[in-house]
Amino acid sequence: MGRKAISIFAFLTVFCLATPMMAQDEHADHSNDSTHSAVVDSHSEAHHASDASAHEEGEEEFNAAEVIMHHIADSHEFHAWGEGENGFTLPLPIILWTDAGLVTFLSSEFHHDDAAHHVVEKKSQRFVKYHDKIYYASETANEHGAYVSYDEEHHPTNIKPLDFSITKNVFSMLLSVVLILLIMIPAGSSYKKNGGIPKGVAGFIEPLVLFVRDDIARPNIGEERYKKFLPYLLTVFFFIWLNNLIGLVPVFPFSSNLTGNIAVTFTLAFMTLLITNFSANKGYWKHIFLPHVPLWLYPIMIPVEVIGILSKPFALMIRLFANISAGHIIILSLTALIFIFKSLWISPVSVFFVLFMNFIELLVAALQAYIFTLLSALFIGLAHVEEEHH
Repeated sequence: MGRKAISIFAFLTVFCLATPMMAQDEHADHSNDSTHSAVVDSHSEAHHASDASAHEEGEEEFNAAEVIMHHIADSHEFHAWGEGENGFTLPLPIILWTDAGLVTFLSSEFHHDDAAHHVVEKKSQRFVKYHDKIYYASETANEHGAYVSYDEEHHPTNIKPLDFSITKNVFSMLLSVVLILLIMIPAGSSYKKNGGIPKGVAGFIEPLVLFVRDDIARPNIGEERYKKFLPYLLTVFFFIWLNNLIGLVPVFPFSSNLTGNIAVTFTLAFMTLLITNFSANKGYWKHIFLPHVPLWLYPIMIPVEVIGILSKPFALMIRLFANISAGHIIILSLTALIFIFKSLWISPVSVFFVLFMNFIELLVAALQAYIFTLLSALFIGLAHVEEEHH
């Protein structure tokens, strides 16, 4: 398959990843709300007490965990510097489908408020932002001044509109699609212009494409079948690698944590699951439902094999998510040491280790793309190995 076809396939495949990013998953909402609500709401309840304590001490206490988790989470804006009204942010478009139809506005209308204290009214609809999620606002504010209601487990009970907003992660994903197209299409076109000789950007891309083909796809899937799956493997490799690198740049238009988002890694792993099982041969399914063991072991072996089908993509999902998120957390933790110790002498040490970790993360960015692609090719190859033995 030509390079241009690979590029088009890359665009279609990667663009499909926008769906889970723009749709709000209820289970993720509850888990995020349960982890953040205790912190933010306890902060709201003790707001006056903490303010009084801060005034007595002359400054507010630095909460490293809150700052770190805020920076690795998705957001409706790009934060540049400062806090609250004194900070500078680049707003992103809010796109909501409500009872009154399509509603659009910039995230800056929430006035940096993430505790549901500020209401935005559009088309007779009232909205609040709470833990970076948008809800319909309650008619009246609660005792903490927030326009949200809670259940017994302190989860918001407000109804949410369909949210198709362009968040940081969605913006990063679309940016990576554009960059992949800008790289791959000219690289593919140069082969036609130069008689199959790679020149320019094609000279840089060709070794990577050959690496995925000769060291990942061909040995794990097999000589006869690897070409069928090569476009997907190339797409996954470049998509993950590019977004890993984008996450290491701390300034706009980068600074997102796309591959450290569990929804994205879930989608990538789920695509590998679908391709593996829908392309599998009869020998693969026979090995699962008719294993070569005594009949009395079938009630044990069949569930184990079925669990194995799901555990493979689960491992893909968690490995990528955990490694990328851990790298960001370590770098931010080392930076936070300056503010925790409040000492000028700790700055050179912190900066040195941050730079060291950034170089390590450059290696991790490529390594995680390689591992995900390699394991995907291995799982696809295992779905056909029985046929070759027979």
